[in-house]
Amino acid sequence: MDHYVAEATNDQHCSARLQQIIDRCGRDKSNLIPILQAVHASEGYLSYEAISTIARELQISPHDIYGTASFYAQFKFQKPGRHHIKVCAGTACFVGGGDVLLEAIKATLHIGPGETSADSAFSLERVACLGCCALSPVVTIDNEVYASMNPARLARAIEKAYRHEARE
Repeated sequence: MDHYVAEATNDQHCSARLQQIIDRCGRDKSNLIPILQAVHASEGYLSYEAISTIARELQISPHDIYGTASFYAQFKFQKPGRHHIKVCAGTACFVGGGDVLLEAIKATLHIGPGETSADSAFSLERVACLGCCALSPVVTIDNEVYASMNPARLARAIEKAYRHEARE
């Protein structure tokens, strides 16, 4: 029962925060992008509920909002995991085995790029370049750079994130 109370309280908190954002930005349709940016910054993604509320408040179709937001790479529509993994897909990392690392993550966490693990612990993103070409292949977990990665080292890095979380 406590879980449901906590969930309802969290939903109310998110709804109140969303209303504050809309109040601050204004209900004019021209404020859609700033509202989406503020909601994304606050929540980490654009939920169906947030898009529906914005649509109602701005009197815009949810489909129009999704169409606008999906044009921009900055907006995500799936709740992010507690830990964020980025796998570099730049030339040096790809040649060094970046695709093998993506497959290892898929086998371990059962997620692909743009997805979040079932336990909500990890989100995966495939990025064009992390700017660490001399260290390829490179992965970041929560912005910590892991150089010269291979599947075994990646598994240890993922376990490290789980252990760190367990201590908190």
